[in-house]
Amino acid sequence: MTFELSPEHQQFRRTVRDFAEKEIAPNIAQWDRDHHFPVDVVKKMGDLGLFGLTAPEEYGGADGDFTSLCLAIEEIGRVDQSMGITLEAAVGLGINPILTFGTEEQKQQWLPDLVAGRALAGFGLTEPGAGSDAGATKTKAELVDGEWVVNGAKQFITNSGSEITSCVTVTARTGSREDGKAEISTIIVPAGTPGFTAEPAYDKLGWHASDTHPLSFSDCRVPEANLLGDRGRGYAQFLATLDDGRVAIAALAVGCLQACLDLSLQYANERQTFGVPIGRKQGLAFQISDLEVMLQASRALTYTAAALKDSGASAQEFKHAAAIAKLYATESAVTGTRIATQVFGGYGFMEEYPVARFYRDAKVLEIGEGTSEVQRMLIARGLGLPVE
Repeated sequence: MTFELSPEHQQFRRTVRDFAEKEIAPNIAQWDRDHHFPVDVVKKMGDLGLFGLTAPEEYGGADGDFTSLCLAIEEIGRVDQSMGITLEAAVGLGINPILTFGTEEQKQQWLPDLVAGRALAGFGLTEPGAGSDAGATKTKAELVDGEWVVNGAKQFITNSGSEITSCVTVTARTGSREDGKAEISTIIVPAGTPGFTAEPAYDKLGWHASDTHPLSFSDCRVPEANLLGDRGRGYAQFLATLDDGRVAIAALAVGCLQACLDLSLQYANERQTFGVPIGRKQGLAFQISDLEVMLQASRALTYTAAALKDSGASAQEFKHAAAIAKLYATESAVTGTRIATQVFGGYGFMEEYPVARFYRDAKVLEIGEGTSEVQRMLIARGLGLPVE
């Protein structure tokens, strides 16, 4: 299957690009240095409608397509990856679980503010001992007198401790199945609930302007009605959530690659050595050519996967395309930032140049929303291989 962006998509891309260049680009270097999460800009992204692109109109959304969301993530990520992941996680991990699995009462309670960008939500899946092996979740939730009592810890949770975080959806053991395996369910925990603590933000290698915290739960009590979806279906719910997220992360990687190409081309035409622009040197020009190939291939894989989602393709077909796009685009982004840094030479090692920030930001793309190893496993299984 191929994709083709409509004139409306192209106009939307220009709108988001203009916003990113005006509202984010002039400030991001300082935000990165200060590890500052710009709530005011998040709210402006909400005013532009970016958080509600795929949400129904009844909750304040645009009822648009998944491709538009990927375009927005790409264009924000082209200027800054921190704000790109803020948008990606806010929709894919914050809004989507509630929109997809929530009751009407839960949707009415949480979605209007999330869709408008007045609030953010996190998705508490990863734990200190449960990353790719999410089935090893140790966080527990016991139903006592009509309330879930949650105890445990989560880590690396985006949008979970900001001043506008309204809730975090967490996976927890709620019992045991007949086969002895853990019954995992998903529960909405409002911010400010006694016993729920967003611990101090991480000191990260990259994504300095995004909000990321470890979370702890100590006898944290929430109403029984805060169960999201069916009891015992938490594992299946998060798997479905991650498929969308993998394509969105691929779009973020495309934005990173586009930034690297733009910056490299500009510098290669301006920087002079031996009396000529360095872009005349084959050793460097060929590396930038490789960067263009990776960008074009990554973009094609990403938007083909998005088109599958929008066309209603089968879950298995979309899962396979999502894993391929995520694997190739994110690994290309890591390679692309290395190329761009090499083009800039010693200046690429200096924080005053954006390539240094993109270099730091890129690595986590191969980890978040499923590692490269997990993507290869999913692709192999999609090919019929009995890989473990």
